Amino acid sequence: MGRSRGGLTTKIHAMVDADGRPLRMELTAGQAADAPVAEKLISDIEPGTTLLADKAYDTDAIRAFVKGRKAWANIPTKINRKQSFSFSRWVYRQRNQVERFFNRIKHMRGLATRYDRRPDNYLAALKLVATRIWINSVCESTS
Repeated sequence: MGRSRGGLTTKIHAMVDADGRPLRMELTAGQAADAPVAEKLISDIEPGTTLLADKAYDTDAIRAFVKGRKAWANIPTKINRKQSFSFSRWVYRQRNQVERFFNRIKHMRGLATRYDRRPDNYLAALKLVATRIWINSVCESTS
């Protein structure tokens, strides 16, 4: 999708539940910023939930959107930000579920090396892997 000196690059933005199962995924160019995609990902966040995100998603717009939905954004503040927000390191540890999801994706060679040249084909392959993760989690919980 995006070009760099190394070739085509793509960022995968994902929202997962507390068990690491993917709920939403979006693709952007590798050089694009992370924050503009966030509102699309968290558009149906429910009241009382906790949003865990990394520093790239620390913007006033995202925090206001989450607060308007009566949820809590546990996002570490950027270094250049003058205002501080409530942040729990203990709760932030649960963000490793997202990293585990990305690790599962990397086990699929075609996705890790991005063989698909078209973004829609690549996203479709990601969604197939997401479906597989969901099926495996359901099968594990019933046995």
